[in-house]
Amino acid sequence: ITPAMKRARVLATLGGMHRLGAFVGPFLGAAAIAGASLRAAYWVAAGCALLAVLVLLAVREPEDLRAQPRTGRSAPGREIRVVVRRYRHLFLTLGTAVFLVGATRGARQTVIPLWGEYQGFDPEVISLIFGLSGALDVLLFYPAGKVMDAFGRLWIGIPSMAIMAGAMVALPLTSTVAGVTVVAAVLGLGNGMGSGIMMTLGSDVAPPAERSTFLGVWRLFQDSGDAAGPLAISAGAALGSLAAGIWVTATFGTGAAAALARWVPRYSEHASRTTRRRAGLL
Repeated sequence: ITPAMKRARVLATLGGMHRLGAFVGPFLGAAAIAGASLRAAYWVAAGCALLAVLVLLAVREPEDLRAQPRTGRSAPGREIRVVVRRYRHLFLTLGTAVFLVGATRGARQTVIPLWGEYQGFDPEVISLIFGLSGALDVLLFYPAGKVMDAFGRLWIGIPSMAIMAGAMVALPLTSTVAGVTVVAAVLGLGNGMGSGIMMTLGSDVAPPAERSTFLGVWRLFQDSGDAAGPLAISAGAALGSLAAGIWVTATFGTGAAAALARWVPRYSEHASRTTRRRAGLL
């Protein structure tokens, strides 16, 4: 429902609201730990989840969307199979980039707490470090959207993944609170730069007639990556080297940057100003 040339700003702002929650949450957790115990932080998380359920129950679709006719052309399962088959080349190429971005971001949620625990930091210190990373994450969501709308998606997608990969490489080289805090800050900056990039790219390439089903499959690639990132770290730790697991996730970030550079221009006319000019949008 958003004009294409404003799409990135809108979706980056939506991503920014998620990041705002990620910023507030660790500070709430740190306050609960300091005021009571580690167990109290889980009660805070449960309370936030309950509030989210209540909000979802209260929210309604905009009237103009409710007024649109609903068509039921086929069963949901069959429709998903048709969309996957029809756009299999897109999912195997750009979908791979989405998976790698998700893996990098999923690992980012895990590496700071795990490395802090490995170094023996107090739980409230780890929570505050993660909160600082979230604060820097929040600062960049609207500028990121502006850049994507003005210059194209690659101007944000590639630097975001490259910065996060570099921070993942540096993290196992730190052993102090100050060092981990600096790396966490860089991770936050990199992740904040990429606010809304996956939702924006998904909206760019989704076929209008099958948008909902397509975006559902698109999200599956992203969520699979979110799960794979922490699993890679766990595998490294299980094999005796948490640092090696973290370095593996750095390769996800590098691969994501390369995959975005290779395949976004192929599928999205909004990849850069050059692709927009070729499409007659400028």
